[in-house]
Amino acid sequence: MTIYGGDELEGLRRIGRLIGESFDVLSAEVRPGISTGELDRVAAEFFTSRGAQSGPILTYDYPGFICISVGDQVVHGIPGSRVLAEGDLVTLDVAAELDGFHADAATTVPVGSVSPQASRIQAGTRAALGAGLRAAQPGARLGDIGIAVERVANTRGFSVFKELVGHGIGRSMHEEPTVFNFDSEDPQADQRLEPGMVFTIEPMLGAGSDQLRMGADGWTLSTADGKLSAHEEHTIVVCEGGPEILTARPS
Repeated sequence: MTIYGGDELEGLRRIGRLIGESFDVLSAEVRPGISTGELDRVAAEFFTSRGAQSGPILTYDYPGFICISVGDQVVHGIPGSRVLAEGDLVTLDVAAELDGFHADAATTVPVGSVSPQASRIQAGTRAALGAGLRAAQPGARLGDIGIAVERVANTRGFSVFKELVGHGIGRSMHEEPTVFNFDSEDPQADQRLEPGMVFTIEPMLGAGSDQLRMGADGWTLSTADGKLSAHEEHTIVVCEGGPEILTARPS
């Protein structure tokens, strides 16, 4: 895998900061009555006005600028005519490219007042991400991240979707390594973390089973049992003192 530093790392910081800023803009627009297509247009205007492009469009010819998933949709929901309603959970999954560098992050936000279960899975997924970030220390095993994520998910009573993982990122949207969200026996999990590694940590948790179903659109993955899900993600670089979150929202 690529080790990033110097000017390349500065390029990754620039696109990471831009994605972090976009979450403040997009979250402010989330409300009952707005469509996912309208949110996508807000994202497109934000990034294109700053010279950035959609990572999913560049890489996969995806039919939207960002991915927007609602309720039981776990990932890759296509923006369109769906209107958000009071009580929904909506995931904003934002990957973008600027000057040849990619970053990727996601957050699940409430639409108005949500149920106690929705609040629990939202908080549990954020806690799982936090545990994964703390595990991303130089010299640690890559697999330690997945162990930390899964432990929090299980403790909180949620499932981890084992088909869905984090990934390396940098000059391309998807690079090595695979970043598991569970205790994996894959040989990649034994890789030692070293400064300059850049990858995403992205727990995706479900309130029921760990099974997924593909939508008729060929993109959207939802929970097989129709229960709620949530998704939190950051792009990080491993540093001597611990992970630097490249996609952090402005303080």
